[in-house]
Amino acid sequence: MGDSSFNLPPGFRFYPTDEELLVHFLHRKATLLPYHPDVIPDLDLYPYDPWDLDGKAMSEGKKWYFYSRRTSNRVTESGYWESMGVEDAIYSSGGKKIGVKKYSTFYIGEPSEGVKTNWIMHEYKVSSSRKKNSNSMIDRSKWVVCRVYEEEEDGGGTELSCLDEVFLSLDDLDEISFPNS
Repeated sequence: MGDSSFNLPPGFRFYPTDEELLVHFLHRKATLLPYHPDVIPDLDLYPYDPWDLDGKAMSEGKKWYFYSRRTSNRVTESGYWESMGVEDAIYSSGGKKIGVKKYSTFYIGEPSEGVKTNWIMHEYKVSSSRKKNSNSMIDRSKWVVCRVYEEEEDGGGTELSCLDEVFLSLDDLDEISFPNS
């Protein structure tokens, strides 16, 4: 499952936008509609530490995607997910609010004593929690789709391009003697 080509034709990559995750994947799953390609697995997130997702969740590059049931239990074997207190509304290209993206950070250790890591989770949920389908009500709030990744550290400074290094070396021109023409 950690293979990025899982159920995808050769040459295709999985880089969905927020809108695509909500409309083409989560909405269809939550309302029991068929969705293709069926590449995102169901996974109970909370028994797994983020570094254990490889091979269990759909991966593309250094990002992992999976469906999970909504739960308040965010404790794993090594730590816990804590909300960052940030919530973004997701809008369709037509301007209609279709869902919400919540941000969480992974901490190692016990709640309130944990050490913050670079692991980030985006948890998406659809806006409307109930929809009438035939003669029954479907509760769409039970499912979320998650994107988990580890933020890269910038190493405490800005990385210079080759061209930047050349321009910086030109500052030494006054030390160079040029032949007289």
